[in-house]
Amino acid sequence: MGCMLPAEQERGLRLMAVHAHPDDESSKGAATMARYAHEGVEVLVVTCTGGEAGSILNPAMDSPEVLARMPEVRREEMERARKILGVQQEWLGFIDSGLPEGDPLPPLPEGTFATQPLADAARPLVRLIRQFRPQVVTTYDENGGYPHPDHIMTHQISVEAFEAAGDPSRYTEVGVEVGLAPWQPLKLYYHLTFHKDRILALHEGMRAAGLESPYAKRLDEWIDRAEDTGRLTTRVRCEDWFEVRDRALLAHATQVDPDGPWFRVPLTLQRDAWPTEDYQLARSLIEVGVLPEDDLFNGIR
Repeated sequence: MGCMLPAEQERGLRLMAVHAHPDDESSKGAATMARYAHEGVEVLVVTCTGGEAGSILNPAMDSPEVLARMPEVRREEMERARKILGVQQEWLGFIDSGLPEGDPLPPLPEGTFATQPLADAARPLVRLIRQFRPQVVTTYDENGGYPHPDHIMTHQISVEAFEAAGDPSRYTEVGVEVGLAPWQPLKLYYHLTFHKDRILALHEGMRAAGLESPYAKRLDEWIDRAEDTGRLTTRVRCEDWFEVRDRALLAHATQVDPDGPWFRVPLTLQRDAWPTEDYQLARSLIEVGVLPEDDLFNGIR
């Protein structure tokens, strides 16, 4: 039997999704969030940075006028995506670190998110956890999903805040000193959006349909790593919300080309080939029974 849940844990289900930049929430776990929001779960997206360093990846939006007001544009895009998904959203207020390029890599710009001391970067997230009181938190794995410095820092502050928010002796300046009670989330998940089994299923589905797969080159270059084995613990059925996910992604018009690879696999094929969004249960303070799960709130409901 799992541990007894305190009464305040039972008053409603709450999911917090911690992401690095605006648009990340729409490309990782968006259909899951839309499904849960539709079912009455409170869902809060936490966006760590403003995405100020993002390039314009959609040729239709590539203009000096858009580039000149990139921070405002990305906030407007985030608000549109939030409404489409039916979720709440908060900004942590850090500056996008950008993706360094070169050999050797240049240093990150001073004052950006990934250069912050861990405690300084985690503090506002601890505050939000104590305010929103999620039972479940989702974020990226230790590699950031891909090795962007902001994604790796997002992982680090999510783990730090998950472990600290329930301890009244930690981060007291965003806790007891300002009247916020400690709050311990029960489960922490990592996104597994781009794992090989899913990509292979979509690739084979495209080939079976006589269509050109956008994943052929990626699979040819794929390197199997021992540390990726056995990560998949949780598959959430959300195929009915794939269309909502795509609309939210398209709301980030500077970042997403509607003619790009994101949209080359027909939704009907996606629903048949891989109808779930997938996760690794990284930490759980309750018993969850037999894996794989089909619900982030397994053991909590």
